Amino acid sequence: MRLYDRIGQGYQQFRRPDPRIAELVLQALGPAGSVVNVGAGAGSYEPVDRPVVAVEPALTMIRQRPPSAAPAVQASACDLPFADGAFAAALAILTIHHWPDKLKGLTELARVARERVVLLTWDPSAGGMGARFWLIDEYFPEIPEIDRRIFPTIEDIERVLGRVSIVDVPIPRDCSDGFLGAYWRRPRAYLDADVRRAISAFAKLSNVDARLERLRSDIDSGEWRRRHRSLLSACCLDLGYRLIVAHMR
Repeated sequence: MRLYDRIGQGYQQFRRPDPRIAELVLQALGPAGSVVNVGAGAGSYEPVDRPVVAVEPALTMIRQRPPSAAPAVQASACDLPFADGAFAAALAILTIHHWPDKLKGLTELARVARERVVLLTWDPSAGGMGARFWLIDEYFPEIPEIDRRIFPTIEDIERVLGRVSIVDVPIPRDCSDGFLGAYWRRPRAYLDADVRRAISAFAKLSNVDARLERLRSDIDSGEWRRRHRSLLSACCLDLGYRLIVAHMR
């Protein structure tokens, strides 16, 4: 809660749902007639064709939800204020790594969902962030180590939810949802302080300015383009983001 009350300004502007990712989320939710969106933030990826209740601990995020968004409850994923089976589906989008007790939070999702749990997360075993993402390889190599401590593995998730299905989520070159990997084709975006404030990883790093200056220099000199010529024609990139679906019955 404290992190997002501090860095959460601007999420409504920079963390807009990407329609291609949104379509994958809707497919994963299937016919579920009601949804609880846990760690809901400003409301990205909430379906509009069925009842939704949002759960979000940070008031900074709740205040950015548009008037048309689903009603929001200020609460923690680890202690959901709902009865067992209160919703057909539980949804959690790029949030589980912020929960103080990930396994307890997953247990809560399973408790309140009658039919399915849908998670969008990063798979620490995928290797994509460390092996194929230039921002990390060349400028912030400590990010994978930080993330591997906070992102649960698929095995961790299955220990709570049972066997899951996994869908790779390739990130489009013009992704509108500004999470860490969104700007892989638009390197200059990472130089924007407002963009970085909507990416929680940057709040955990030190000596950021010097490395951003090196990135700026590489962009201006054409060195970044020379090194990453193969990315210029790519339409999307697999950076290890995964959509996970667990069926409760």
